[in-house]
Amino acid sequence: QVQLVESGGGLVQAGGSLRLSCAASGRTLSRYNMGWIRQAPGRERELVGAITWSGGITNYADSVKGRFTISRDNAKNTVYLQMNSLKPEDTAVYYCAADGLYKGLGFQAPDYWGQGTQVTVSS
Repeated sequence: QVQLVESGGGLVQAGGSLRLSCAASGRTLSRYNMGWIRQAPGRERELVGAITWSGGITNYADSVKGRFTISRDNAKNTVYLQMNSLKPEDTAVYYCAADGLYKGLGFQAPDYWGQGTQVTVSS
């Protein structure tokens, strides 16, 4: 079992930045690909960023490319999402997810989820 706890969400003005963290316990994160998934009211769930177990490959949704950066520190068992140039449409609950190494970076059905952290961007 892996327990994931997100932090770093909050209220920020448009154009601002936030850094989300996802701390894991139970198992080492180096056994998992990691992703950040967001859910806004009335909108489909969106995988905003994903990173392989080694950090060697990252993918991003077109809506956040050039603004968001996903990274990980396996020694600290933590994954990060740096969000810059935030827009009101980035407002959502952001979830951290862990998925098996051989399942790719699609995160259609992640093995583990965090409880989510709210990000609100005001205009």
